[in-house]
Amino acid sequence: MAYAKITGSGSYLPERVVSNDALAADLATRQVETSDEWIVTRTGIRQRHIAAEGTTTSQLATHAAKAALDDAGIAATDVDLIIVATSTPDYVFPSTACLVQANIGAGGGAAFDVQAVCSGFVYALATADAFVRAGRAQTALVIGAEVFSSILDWSDRSTCVLFGDGAGAVVVQRSEKPGIMAAQLQADGTQMGVLHAAGNVAHGKVVGDPFLRMDGQAVFRLAVNHLSDSARAVCAEAGVPLTDIDWFVPHQANVRIINFLGKKLGLDASRVVVTVDQHANTSAASVPLALDQARRDGRIQPGQLVLLQGVGGGFTWGSVLARM
Repeated sequence: MAYAKITGSGSYLPERVVSNDALAADLATRQVETSDEWIVTRTGIRQRHIAAEGTTTSQLATHAAKAALDDAGIAATDVDLIIVATSTPDYVFPSTACLVQANIGAGGGAAFDVQAVCSGFVYALATADAFVRAGRAQTALVIGAEVFSSILDWSDRSTCVLFGDGAGAVVVQRSEKPGIMAAQLQADGTQMGVLHAAGNVAHGKVVGDPFLRMDGQAVFRLAVNHLSDSARAVCAEAGVPLTDIDWFVPHQANVRIINFLGKKLGLDASRVVVTVDQHANTSAASVPLALDQARRDGRIQPGQLVLLQGVGGGFTWGSVLARM
């Protein structure tokens, strides 16, 4: 039986680090009041990385892709599938994945973007798994990358303190050894209003509201309910009890959601990877950034069972259970 196995990971964060204190000082000039205490108490976030003006998602994604390829010991020419999960693409088209393909010198294979907001990486990983298992690809590059600072309303305290920029990537290869054990993806379009950026460009003009808007309480409620059900469903599909999970890598949106979900699933906090304090919410990049950090600092080891989860606008959510 063939599996799709994660064989490498990489990440990239913009150089500029903005602490809560620095952000609060900047927002004060816009008549927006906040503080380090206010942000940490409600979200667990202490800092975020913000891309320099003019930095594109494809640039961040390219750095992460190269790091993942180096980690896996794979040449770009061996990649026959590139999937980029992003809500902040460089252009309407071509896809960010095509731009990354050109940047790293990987030609000939399929390349496309996936748009599922903060669930995007999990959606993209499940898609790559299907391609590899079906024999449609041998080596896939799956990337989550965002320049979310470009769609934030810096006068809206309820959203602008929550997000950051970054990119994470994994290499997925066909293997005879167990890799991705199961995947579970879902969406509920009737809940699109709780988290959205509803503007677009038409006839050379911005139509609608181009900024991210969110109902935080609704997102919290939907996230913990759907993700707990999704975790149980993906484990049942794989025939694995929740107690066998070595590491839980959730979407890094809010430490309260992460802690509540971990307790609801009966997972000890020592087995939960948390990076939201360092990176804030980087949307589709949050899961691969956290996964890469935990692999590189030695927490996640080969052979261990890892549960990856995403939840975001759409409303979308999903889980991937993988043997590393």
